[in-house]
Amino acid sequence: MTTAEPLRIGILGAARIAGLSIVGPARVCGHRLVAVAARSRGRAEAFAAEHGVERVLDSYADVIDDPEVEVVYNPLANGLHGPWNLAALAAGKHVLTEKPSASDAEEATEVRDAAAEAGTVFMEGFHYLFHPVTRRLHELLGSGELGELRHVETTVAMPAPPGSDPRWSLPLAGGALMDLGCYSLHAQRTLAPWAGGPPRLVTARGGARGGAPDVDEWLDAELAFPGGATGSARCHMAHGDWRMSFRVVGSRGEATAVNFVQPHLDDRVLVRTPAGERTEELGKRSSYTYQLEAYATHLRHGTPLPLDAEDALTTMSLIDACYRAAGFPPRPRTALPVRG
Repeated sequence: MTTAEPLRIGILGAARIAGLSIVGPARVCGHRLVAVAARSRGRAEAFAAEHGVERVLDSYADVIDDPEVEVVYNPLANGLHGPWNLAALAAGKHVLTEKPSASDAEEATEVRDAAAEAGTVFMEGFHYLFHPVTRRLHELLGSGELGELRHVETTVAMPAPPGSDPRWSLPLAGGALMDLGCYSLHAQRTLAPWAGGPPRLVTARGGARGGAPDVDEWLDAELAFPGGATGSARCHMAHGDWRMSFRVVGSRGEATAVNFVQPHLDDRVLVRTPAGERTEELGKRSSYTYQLEAYATHLRHGTPLPLDAEDALTTMSLIDACYRAAGFPPRPRTALPVRG
């Protein structure tokens, strides 16, 4: 699907995820990648040559200031999401940011307020929400086939990245909850329409990375919904294998998305009710493509989006609460150099 006028996208950084998260979807949907900057010009030039970005600029600020850039895509390290999101909003740009949108709830509040003042479209990239896999779980709850919601389990785990990876860096707002657990918590929050309202945190516990006492290697949170359902949200960034499951249990049945975060790898939803068991395959088109398609359609045609800066703030507040309950401090903020 394409829109009447292609989006003009500027990319901050040459992140590995960008090929999957923005380059491929832009190509499929017919949008332009007009500019990129990275930590070094050489990295940016290599990225542009590989992915067909039109121009290489010297700095992130140059991308934001470029008059041809309409949408700023921010896939930088966690600690650089908030400050560069704020800079882009101050420049009057639309923003599509990787999650989480900020380092803590205070910064997410500033982002929310800046987006309102700018009058532009801010969205945190919880791409899974746009894929038919997650939408099917919601449909199964909404149809009544599973009965009333009783329990939710979300697990997002992966083998450990290298020790030098910024996801382990406290100054860059690293940790399992920030990188993985945000999916677990957000997926639970999306069930509010079938659970009497959003969940509240009951308790959380976690384990620290060796040699980094304030950086969580894993964290488990227990939640409660107003309608009586319970939730377990788990994340682990040094697990033995990949696990990204979303299980909903109702009074008359249950359904599990085997890999709700990466449905392009496994698109199965397993359904079990008194009528029997079945496997539904929802398609392996990238969730990032669905996401960019929805974002562009909103910008060009005003079609509603399920995500905004207020939603991002609510998720960040829950992340902070989980950290405190598990004995970790919320993540520190990163200050950008003052521009001359």
